[in-house]
Amino acid sequence: TNVDDRNPKSIQRFDEGSVGKLYADKGYISQSLFASLFDRGVHIVTGIRTNMKNRLMDVHDKIMLRKRSIIETINDMLKNVAQIVHTRHRSIANFIVNLLAGIAAYAFYDTKPSINMEFERDAKQGVKQLTLF
Repeated sequence: TNVDDRNPKSIQRFDEGSVGKLYADKGYISQSLFASLFDRGVHIVTGIRTNMKNRLMDVHDKIMLRKRSIIETINDMLKNVAQIVHTRHRSIANFIVNLLAGIAAYAFYDTKPSINMEFERDAKQGVKQLTLF
């Protein structure tokens, strides 16, 4: 069935026991969703909509929000190249075999997108610099 995935009840069922940060599109933010996730220890990080006030955002969150495109690229590779998305499985075992085969095929790819989040320390001044690429 088609269900609005911004509904707090459907998200509550999805993320029971999860804590941490959730990076999402701008369309997923609403006051009720943010409040229900925040009460359970999940901090939702999204871009700012045009009708929202500007808020300060942690530098790490801002960088990771920009890097969502890399995660979307990996999802696209898994769906289209490794052919993980197949909706007509006859059994759960067939679904799991298809999923594991796609992940194994992805492991053999020569080029894999990645996010480099290492800090380099300048020896002279002791200044940390974030390396992104």
